Amino acid sequence: MADRGGRVAKSEMAYQAVRARIITGDYGVGERLVLDQIARDLNVSPVPVREALRRLEAERLVTFTRNIGAEVAAVVDPYSEVMETLAYLEGAATALAAPHLGDDQLDEAEAINDELGRLAVEGVDAGRFVDLNQQFHSTLWSACPNRYLLALVQREMERVQFIRANELVFAPDNAPVSVEEHAEILRLIREGADAVGIEQAARLHKLRSRQAFVMVDLA
Repeated sequence: MADRGGRVAKSEMAYQAVRARIITGDYGVGERLVLDQIARDLNVSPVPVREALRRLEAERLVTFTRNIGAEVAAVVDPYSEVMETLAYLEGAATALAAPHLGDDQLDEAEAINDELGRLAVEGVDAGRFVDLNQQFHSTLWSACPNRYLLALVQREMERVQFIRANELVFAPDNAPVSVEEHAEILRLIREGADAVGIEQAARLHKLRSRQAFVMVDLA
């Protein structure tokens, strides 16, 4: 039983490690995932790595090809559809989180948004703006008491991160609007607005970001 528990722990560790490298782009699209090499890097046997890669295949992050082996999958999830899904999940999570957010968390989110505003005025560093934007939103929805919903939001955020790591996905003209919408979400939360109003503001903000990307993609 102890041996099985150790194997499961190593498989989970390998899964988390390889998944993180794919999400952040350390393993690029099409890159071969050599079992023995990854096993050496992680100081485990090839067995837990193989199990991890099969789990990642089920998540469409890895593909297996005959005579080639495992590779990082190409981006197949349309960004606009992932963002639409995230809009509804994040809207609900932010609304549920609102009553549980303290002044420290709201002040932190406001400081992040102030920095986003500075970037929008002085010239947008796309990578920096995207990272700060993600921090802003996660500061708010991380207080969501519904663990299942929170896990879904986190999973979709990682999917967005994976796409962004492999494709240029940014709409600079939308930056000032995004900052203003952030401020409105914060205002609603600070004033104790009802959950419906907060959910709608967070959801529409994400949907507008999605639409801005679609317009850039069509230009």
